Amino acid sequence: MASSRAVAVALDYSSFNAVEVPLMQGLSTSLVVIALLAVAAPLAVRSLDRVVKVPLVVFEIVLGILLGPSVLGWVQSVQFTDTLADFGLAMLFFVAGNEIDFALIRGRPASRAGLGWLISLAAGIGAGLLLGPSVEAAVIIGVALCSTALGTLLPILRDAGQSRTPVGIAVTALGAIGEFGPLVAISLFLSGKQLGPATGVLLGFVVLTGLAVFLASRSRHRFLHAQVTRTLHTSSQFAVRSIMFILTVLVVLSMTLGLDMLLGAFAAGILWKVVIARAPEQDRLVIEAKVDAIAFGFLVPIFFIDTGIDFDLGALTASPLTLALVPLLLLLLLVIRGLPSMLAAPKGSSFAEKRAVALFGATGLPIIVAVTGIGQDTGIIPNGIASALVGAGMLSVLLFPMLALRQRGRKAARIQEPA
Repeated sequence: MASSRAVAVALDYSSFNAVEVPLMQGLSTSLVVIALLAVAAPLAVRSLDRVVKVPLVVFEIVLGILLGPSVLGWVQSVQFTDTLADFGLAMLFFVAGNEIDFALIRGRPASRAGLGWLISLAAGIGAGLLLGPSVEAAVIIGVALCSTALGTLLPILRDAGQSRTPVGIAVTALGAIGEFGPLVAISLFLSGKQLGPATGVLLGFVVLTGLAVFLASRSRHRFLHAQVTRTLHTSSQFAVRSIMFILTVLVVLSMTLGLDMLLGAFAAGILWKVVIARAPEQDRLVIEAKVDAIAFGFLVPIFFIDTGIDFDLGALTASPLTLALVPLLLLLLLVIRGLPSMLAAPKGSSFAEKRAVALFGATGLPIIVAVTGIGQDTGIIPNGIASALVGAGMLSVLLFPMLALRQRGRKAARIQEPA
């Protein structure tokens, strides 16, 4: 009896190994390759910096495509890396919400950016009705075309020293509306609920979040700030743990209510900014550095590399018509999102500055990836259109910020010229 039981256990163990070992090997390979690509991407940016300034995220996505199933097939997307990529996307939206200075963008920048976004949404859905196979597909295309990648643009603006300039403030307002607006549209039209119940749930979430922000703004948080200061350089890391708690609660709440998780991540960033606002400035700078390390040093690169790995290059190149959609959609991003964005340009802006605002406003990728993923999971849009939208988003990140900064550089050069 004992020997037969031992044989049964041995058989179970061998069958476990036969299934689990290949899975673990695939996971290990994927993790190592993704980590390698995350290191290689900034080195590639550095090597080309003197020739052309290419945003880091472009290299991360392109390297994912090259080593993923579409080209070399050295790395596969697995559930664990997909989960980490979801955390990376959530962290990107948390950082975006946390870095918005509402005192700077309120008034004219926010109102003009909101008007421009409504125009973009209407025009985007109109274009979607022409390109998509259904009304639902038109909504997905419209939401994708009216987005602005604030989480991608903020590091670019900050690295270029443009975040606090009038144009940088206008772009921040555009990005805040261009990320929050599409998230609201996704929650209303793509949640699977009727519009009435979906609106009620969304309003409930907004009220709860607004109440939390209001209560946080009324308190001085002396105990929390004291804990943050006491543990800032210890293993307790109370600030980082508090951030992860707030992020997790609001993400889970948004998902429980049937809303997009990115809405919760964006709201968490806003809430944390209010909570930590009265902490000592040096503490806030240290916490910001820690958040950047977690986001841009770990999770966000995994999201962009995983986006490249999941990119369906075969569906994009399956027909010349589908491939031709990429430049068409890139042009539509510029027209549908870029031109209305010029409404938010600062008063007295030169035409070069307005062009820069338009180019920044038309830069979109994270929302495009999120909304096309919803469309593919629900079977609303074909893989070809989804890949074309993501391809156009990648090109927008590659081209538009670079061209926008070049517009700003030309203006600065003209200012410095002797009279």
